[in-house]
Amino acid sequence: MNAKSINPWLVIAGTIIVQMGLGTIYTWSLFNQPLGSKFDWDLSSVAITFSITSFSLALSALFAGKLQEKLGIRKLITLAGIALGSGLILSSKASSLPMLYLLAGVVVGFADGTAYITSLSNIIKWFPERKGLISGISVSAYGMGSLIFKYINGEMIETAGVSKAFLFWGIIVMIMVVLGARLLHEVPLIEKEFQTTQLKSDYTVGEMLRTKEVYLLFLMFFTACMSGLYLISIAKDIGVELAGLNVTTAANAVAMIAIFNTVGRIILGALSDKVGRLKVVGFTFIVTAVSVLALSFAELNYFIFFICVASIAFCFGGNITVFPAIVGDFFGMKNHSKNYGIVYQGFGLGALSGSFIAALAGGFKPTFVVIGTLCIISVIIALLIKPPSKRERMPRGNPQTRLV
Repeated sequence: MNAKSINPWLVIAGTIIVQMGLGTIYTWSLFNQPLGSKFDWDLSSVAITFSITSFSLALSALFAGKLQEKLGIRKLITLAGIALGSGLILSSKASSLPMLYLLAGVVVGFADGTAYITSLSNIIKWFPERKGLISGISVSAYGMGSLIFKYINGEMIETAGVSKAFLFWGIIVMIMVVLGARLLHEVPLIEKEFQTTQLKSDYTVGEMLRTKEVYLLFLMFFTACMSGLYLISIAKDIGVELAGLNVTTAANAVAMIAIFNTVGRIILGALSDKVGRLKVVGFTFIVTAVSVLALSFAELNYFIFFICVASIAFCFGGNITVFPAIVGDFFGMKNHSKNYGIVYQGFGLGALSGSFIAALAGGFKPTFVVIGTLCIISVIIALLIKPPSKRERMPRGNPQTRLV
């Protein structure tokens, strides 16, 4: 199939449908209490499920690119959608924590991450001049899936019970991802006139790992993810314990996080195309550092609490959007799924590290100081880092092909 016979807008539509289905896993917190009550499980033990999901999601990114090479984007996303839906459907029959960890944790996380990283990389390749905007549209759809299904899954749990809610959720998500996959296409290879030099190289994973830049980007992405994911996990508790808010008022922070997280993805993604991605990332780290240090040292009230929470969520959403584009800018688009899969491990480590640091350091405030320090380091990196030196390579044949 040639490029002219494919409508890129249909590829965007398919990506949005897929990403919305994938984003529904972020409604997991709705299921903790009902599952604990039904099976008499400890609430913290049930909550571990989502940590396993997040870790499996990040780990799957290491293998997703190679799977795409073997299966193609459409077949891979279809299989991932079936696996994701099946994991949720079978979770409706889970009667033990190990079974829940395996199905809702490992299976769901691995399927979700595989479809997420490959569909995101694929749509960015279609619009190489608008990486930030397109990445923002894709990951915003992921966030919108979480926001919309907060109400859908909540209603299903209330009316049908937690086990049947898993069943219906799995069926809906499977249909969404499989249908969205039917609209996806990989970017066709087209012939290009012979060139004496190729100024921009596409890095393989091995070549990328021999650059210092990838490790600096990893540190920055890890910092961005830890700050955002840790806040998401404890926002309500901060409002109650540090700002002195009642539980109902503090709980409003959860909705605020979802809104500003989504808005940040769209605005900062598009802005990065115009003013430069590293400038945007540097700005987000400055704002995040000020916000977490304010949560640590300022005398919190309603206004300061919500400003800080909204700012961190906005910046986290922006960073999740901009970093895939930065990896494309630095290391090329040909191997983007695999290259970004390496950097994306910062998400999994970031998801786990905040809680571990809090346990070791003794609470919210010391953890925020650590995050603030890492943000300051990341600002310095953003100011100094540059793409790896472009290598010149003589083409071996004529004509040459490239991804567009």
